[in-house]
Amino acid sequence: MTRDPAVLVLEDGRVWHGHSFGAVGTTFGEAVFNTGMSGYQETLTDPSYHRQVVVMTAPHIGNTGVNDEDPESSRIWVSGYVVRDPSPIVSNWRARRSLEDELRGQGIVGICDIDTRALTRYLRDRGAMRVGIFSGEVGRTPDLLAAVQASPSMVGADLTADVTTPEAYVVPALGEEHFRVVAVDLGIKAMTPHRMAERGMTVHVVPAGWSWTQISAVRPDGVFFSNGPGDPATARHAVEVMRDALGAGVPVFGICFGNQILGRALGLSTYKLRFGHRGINQPVMDRATGKVDITAHNHGFAVDAPRDAIFDTPFGRARVSHVCLNDDVVEGLECLDVPACSVQYHPEAAAGPHDAAYLFDRFADLMRGAHAPA
Repeated sequence: MTRDPAVLVLEDGRVWHGHSFGAVGTTFGEAVFNTGMSGYQETLTDPSYHRQVVVMTAPHIGNTGVNDEDPESSRIWVSGYVVRDPSPIVSNWRARRSLEDELRGQGIVGICDIDTRALTRYLRDRGAMRVGIFSGEVGRTPDLLAAVQASPSMVGADLTADVTTPEAYVVPALGEEHFRVVAVDLGIKAMTPHRMAERGMTVHVVPAGWSWTQISAVRPDGVFFSNGPGDPATARHAVEVMRDALGAGVPVFGICFGNQILGRALGLSTYKLRFGHRGINQPVMDRATGKVDITAHNHGFAVDAPRDAIFDTPFGRARVSHVCLNDDVVEGLECLDVPACSVQYHPEAAAGPHDAAYLFDRFADLMRGAHAPA
């Protein structure tokens, strides 16, 4: 296959030369790396990757092609895609087309034939940063660098409106309905309401802009806040809705961006990680049990909270429930006086390990406890 020349330019001026992969053209975003060795289709369609250029650390990508069953949303959300060796063939009984055909069909600009592990080490040492991929007529590097440096930063980015559902929809419980849940869509993955439906929850997925009045009119047994992209410091509306839910005593569960929203609702701050956690092999300890789960992550921001002490919030006492064993980042919060908890990772795990699926059972327990006789 004949490919156009391509160049990847980081905002600090470092350049990698390779060849086009997917659509030919120009794209900008935040350069981040994903350490998963499988699940590239789920990664591409995860709305949390909106406006990010994803570098795959696994060297061989695309061998299983693309199917119509595994997407986590209706489209690819990454801004760009970086791989070392794209597979020249597709070999999987569910495949309908090649990965490159899918990237081209959705206009996703990528680059291949570069040393992605060297690029990953560079980002790990210097941190995630803005990047541009230019293929075809790439022009002169100084002009490209200026274009990258003029592109928007992820800090201060308010991206929820880009990814949330335009209209509410319902995912019915599988089997007998036990609970009614409102899921606030901040960039939700399709597997998440499915995991709840498996546990007898009918899930009303609603736009991020819904008010507490609209949510409470559904009469939910619990409210869920999803994953999503952007800087949690910009998510003022979601934080206010979270505070309304906490004040009403409705059980709350949040994952990823939802964990950061709970943290800010409790009066905690959030901060940008140096290079983030992205992959399906991150060790997290549940501090209540001492059990270590291997978990799926996709976050570049984290909650700043006291690790080793119960702390006071406007809604009573709270504590850190989970921590990452790689770097001690807060990976979960638990309120002790209102029914609310959250984790920073993805217990729905598509693709990835299922160690943390029990957290959906904990959410069910919160709702069950809220309805128990006093």
